[in-house]
Amino acid sequence: MEGPDLLELVLNSTHDAIVAVDADARVRVFNPAAERILGRSAREVLGKHVRDVIPNTRLDKVLSTGEAELNQRQDLGDITIITNRVPVKNDRGEIVGAVAVFRDITEVKKLAEEITNLRQVQSLLAAIIDSTEDAISVVDAQGNGLLINKAYTRITGLTEADVIGKPATVDIAEGESMHMRVLKERQPVRNVPMKVGPMRREVVVNVAPVIVDGELKGSVGVIHDVSEIRRLTEELERMRKLVNRMAAKYTFDEIVAKSSLMRAAVEQAKRVAETSVTVLLRGESGTGKELFAHAIHNASPRHSGPFVRVNCAALPEALLESELFGYADGAFTGARKGGRRGLFEEANGGTLFLDEVGVMNLNLQATLLRVLQEKEITRVGESKPVPVDVRVIGATNISLEQAVAEGRFREDLYYRLNVIPIFIPPLRQRKEDIPELVAHLLRKLNAEYGRSVRGVDDDAMEYLLSYNWPGNVRELENVLGRAMINMRYQEEIMRREHLPSLGNEGAPAGPEGKSPRPGTLKLKDLKERSEKEAVLEALERSGYNKVKAASSLGISVRSLYNKMDYYGIPYRPSSSSPRA
Repeated sequence: MEGPDLLELVLNSTHDAIVAVDADARVRVFNPAAERILGRSAREVLGKHVRDVIPNTRLDKVLSTGEAELNQRQDLGDITIITNRVPVKNDRGEIVGAVAVFRDITEVKKLAEEITNLRQVQSLLAAIIDSTEDAISVVDAQGNGLLINKAYTRITGLTEADVIGKPATVDIAEGESMHMRVLKERQPVRNVPMKVGPMRREVVVNVAPVIVDGELKGSVGVIHDVSEIRRLTEELERMRKLVNRMAAKYTFDEIVAKSSLMRAAVEQAKRVAETSVTVLLRGESGTGKELFAHAIHNASPRHSGPFVRVNCAALPEALLESELFGYADGAFTGARKGGRRGLFEEANGGTLFLDEVGVMNLNLQATLLRVLQEKEITRVGESKPVPVDVRVIGATNISLEQAVAEGRFREDLYYRLNVIPIFIPPLRQRKEDIPELVAHLLRKLNAEYGRSVRGVDDDAMEYLLSYNWPGNVRELENVLGRAMINMRYQEEIMRREHLPSLGNEGAPAGPEGKSPRPGTLKLKDLKERSEKEAVLEALERSGYNKVKAASSLGISVRSLYNKMDYYGIPYRPSSSSPRA
């Protein structure tokens, strides 16, 4: 095949559109691709002026200028083309026509726009992933790393070079790869603890499979840094304890006082609350001395200041001084760097409640006396005094007079503390308060246990009134709490059978003055009675040395204090307090 036939075949076969015009700008070539793109047939346009065929053509301009126009974008209605326009010259260099070769790029343009949008979305997603504080890890279906964010590097210490393209196990210091488990089981996992990275950071991970059209493509994991959460939780707990320690919760409205003895104590406390004088609360363990201390502070001009409580019996003697007065940097082995403020300084402008003040050793008593006299403290390991403005409320369940006589308590400190003594009567001397106390304690226990107990029946109340309550209000609260646990959830009235056996302690004996037969008590009550007797025996044998008593019982000192509180056992023996 030669000549015009071959040329026509080439023109008709090419994918690019070709339009050629003669020197008069009339269309001489219009191939099938041009027909398809322009939507007109060759028969219709051949011989016509090119502007009648393509209104915005520039072929006539090329004829007049003789200059080619290459890679030009041109819109033809809804179609966008890229065209090359060149002049056609004869052997003498004369322009005898012009040719435009062009192709439809509408689809290419749409694809380019889609690619641009995809890149924008990809950039947006990358920015979102990098902005989160949680680490994100993505692997493919074979478990090889595809993507990590900045938080991942911060938490694990691993970079993209360490992870991308590497097995999912590369970041695990302790535990199983959740990516591999998810890829195997095709099910998500939640809140799995493990350690990751060279620093063995504690984390919790959530991993889910990525499934597209039913095909597993990989998995994505979100890693939460538990170490940071734990640090924040500990800080929150520390602040919560500090706030609780430095805030008085109770007022005089919450003190039940129908009996004459209790009313007298409350009236005396209200009068003294208006002053800054030192107060000594006296009474058996469990009578409510701390409740009075809170109420006095809240009714005083210092109510907006801190309220700090310290149990002198619960702290070892070696630590009590540093807790009360603070210590300097390097004052002793293990001291916190920079030193620490003591409780007197923390209570500045408010009230310091010294519970069980009668158990202080004589050296510490001398230091406390100086603070009360001079209104200033000296930190352990320092010589410079620090002025403090603190109202002191002391409390004790022992006979300070007897302790003074025996040389266990300084007489001068006794007079400094005993400026305004307030005697809080034991529950056995104010039994007319028991019905109202029961109602008050039931409301409190309902809130704690999520119950709705409305009261006790007459038989149960008579039983409570017949008991002498050696553990006072604290024991009454314990008994009611145990009885509430014995009740069915829907029961609203506490009955005699719900109450634990109170035995015969403090109550009138039988006709012959005998205690109840062991068989009349439940096993639980017998166990508790035996435990209480064992605790008392250990305390008496050790001279009420809590460390020795706890050691002989095989329990911790904290557990010993808990049992003493539970059974209403005083922290120190008292001639005015019953043994039980």
